[in-house]
Amino acid sequence: MSLKSFAAKLFAKNIAKKTAKWVNDPIDTQNRVFSELIQTAEKTRFGKDHTFDNIHTHADFVAKVPVRDYEQLKPYIEQVVEGNDNILWPGKPIYFAKTSGTTSGAKYIPITEGSIKHQVEASRNAILNYIHETGNSSFVDGKMIFLQGSPELTEKNGVKLGRLSGISAHYVPNYLQKNRLPSWETNCIEDWETKVDAIVAETVDQNMTVIAGIPSWVQMYFEKLNASSNKKVGALFPNFQLFIYGGVNYEPYRAKFEDLIGRKVDSIELFPASEGFFAYQDSQKEKGMLLLLNAGIFYEFIEADSFFDEHPKRITIKDVKLHVNYVMIISTNAGLWAYNLGDTVQFISLKPFKIIVSGRIKHFISAFGEHVIAKEVEEAIQRAIAATDAQVNEFTVAPQITPETAELPYHEWLIEFQKEPSDIQKFVTVLDSSLQEQNSYYFDLISGAILQPLKITRIQKGGFLKYMKSVGRLGGQNKVQRLSNDRKVADVLANYKQQSSQGLSSR
Repeated sequence: MSLKSFAAKLFAKNIAKKTAKWVNDPIDTQNRVFSELIQTAEKTRFGKDHTFDNIHTHADFVAKVPVRDYEQLKPYIEQVVEGNDNILWPGKPIYFAKTSGTTSGAKYIPITEGSIKHQVEASRNAILNYIHETGNSSFVDGKMIFLQGSPELTEKNGVKLGRLSGISAHYVPNYLQKNRLPSWETNCIEDWETKVDAIVAETVDQNMTVIAGIPSWVQMYFEKLNASSNKKVGALFPNFQLFIYGGVNYEPYRAKFEDLIGRKVDSIELFPASEGFFAYQDSQKEKGMLLLLNAGIFYEFIEADSFFDEHPKRITIKDVKLHVNYVMIISTNAGLWAYNLGDTVQFISLKPFKIIVSGRIKHFISAFGEHVIAKEVEEAIQRAIAATDAQVNEFTVAPQITPETAELPYHEWLIEFQKEPSDIQKFVTVLDSSLQEQNSYYFDLISGAILQPLKITRIQKGGFLKYMKSVGRLGGQNKVQRLSNDRKVADVLANYKQQSSQGLSSR
């Protein structure tokens, strides 16, 4: 065992003890975070506008601070972007994380010294927790790659600006700098396809032990490695031990990854965003991610089914229930207050508080009242893959409300297969029946002949990459939208469908 590996085990043990303290005292931990946030921001513009000096309880907070998304908080954020201080948080942020917006173009998420500290600690602790649980630390001696955006930063009114992954690249600890790949120059390449080619060239002969990134983009890297070396990734990198991912559910990709690698490797799921680092997988034996309750973030939850009501109930962790779909609302030490992140989560454990990401509150299908969410379609496709010999590269789902022929409406699944199932009808039948089992509204619509069972449209290999490139979202932190309540994504993807792909239904 190397000195670095030994030191990593000692460090991991120390962090595990610190984590256990707040895990075993979750309610008080969140109460302390809440009080610290309110007191610290009391004299900011936002704090004065919302009389933070009179907020002492969560009920006070609910009464004075409404839930807002980015668009609704934007008037305050614009003041920060213009260079004003003490608006949402004391002083000025040290970074803006630039992300893709919706109705207003680019979004500028403030990052403070305190919030980036928690981001970095959470990333580190996820790996240390893995070391403590498994006893495996030998990977720290090998090379590690993090597929991410460019670390080059610009400035906006004196504040550095860039993608979150690029900002995070500046915080790789010194003891890992020699282990990190790709090179700084390669990481700064903006064109994603050119960048991945350069990464392959730099890493193909290295001792890679840890690989991290959004699964869809790591898959692209693996496929290029296979093509350039004519070897499985696991043979090319015999010491590759750990895959770290976030952004999307890994399960639909798992079979494809294991085929590309040639064997199984351990994985760690993360739940980071520009707005904060919320959770990480804390066990190789159990599902779910540990909700980080001591990381400068105060959490509220609203049941997704009532989110669009006029006055939906806001609760804290002490009142959450298992397996309920909640919209997660955050208040942070970067000055986001009662902020609707847009993600939905479900608690799968209350001791400790562990979550899974179930989807996005704006990404669902309910064109007919079915309320289908991402978790349900991902579970359905996992079952279909498991029941057949299929391998799926990517997929998305959209409603077909007005079919061209005189037939019932249906859900259209646009799927890019790496390997098509030998029995396609079995695949479709398992897919549809799984969705019916999970979602009683969908079952009722099918059995009541309001909808016909789903249909599959095959997308040509590489079609999703072409689609993402066509909409300017290739690589980095971008990911394919799993669900749409309209045809915007599906209609563009139709340009990349295989010929004679229609007509595959579960009937």
